[in-house]
Amino acid sequence: MELLSVNVGVPRPNPWKGLVATGIDKRPVEGPVAVSAPGPKGDGRVGLAGDRVYDVQHHGGADQAVYAYAREDLDRWEGVLGRPLPGGAFGENLTTRGLDVNGALIGERWRIGPDVVLEVAVPRVPCGTFQGWLERAGWIKEFTVAAEPGAYLRVVAEGEIRAGDPVEIVHRPDHEVTVALTFRALTREPELLPRLLPAHALPEEARETVLRHTGRGPEAGHG
Repeated sequence: MELLSVNVGVPRPNPWKGLVATGIDKRPVEGPVAVSAPGPKGDGRVGLAGDRVYDVQHHGGADQAVYAYAREDLDRWEGVLGRPLPGGAFGENLTTRGLDVNGALIGERWRIGPDVVLEVAVPRVPCGTFQGWLERAGWIKEFTVAAEPGAYLRVVAEGEIRAGDPVEIVHRPDHEVTVALTFRALTREPELLPRLLPAHALPEEARETVLRHTGRGPEAGHG
């Protein structure tokens, strides 16, 4: 398992959300890139040095510090879309090879290179910027139906990473809640939400959704 590329955003206008810019245009960079925990969502900070988000309400912060997508899944999408998809094409920070990103467990931890440890937090949910960026009508639905969302990661141990670094799974929690299952439950198949209960590493917002649906949250039974 290895890191094929480390991708950092180049700011560009975002007409699809009416924002001043978007950081979805991620491009591979050479050499080491510093990785650090960005803190709470709200100021645009993410985990990779030189990168940021501009839709600060919905993106960035500790639970969306780094976004990973598998080269194998990009290869499949190349066939569907009929165009090349270089590393970073889906807005991912990390393009991996040999790692089942969508089959990773919520709370699973990866060591990348000698120092950095990242924890699988939650799947990526597609938005209008993603659809506009790919210039493909109906892309949000198409991507959602495929249930190959890639994973947002939180930073557990800081350091530097670079293309070619090995990726090692150093911790797998004792449950079966994968990124793909979580995505399906949070989007098109809410009947699956009870199956997410063992995944205590889910971000608070997703965890609250699960608890409300299962009658365990503070708002359960109140509309």
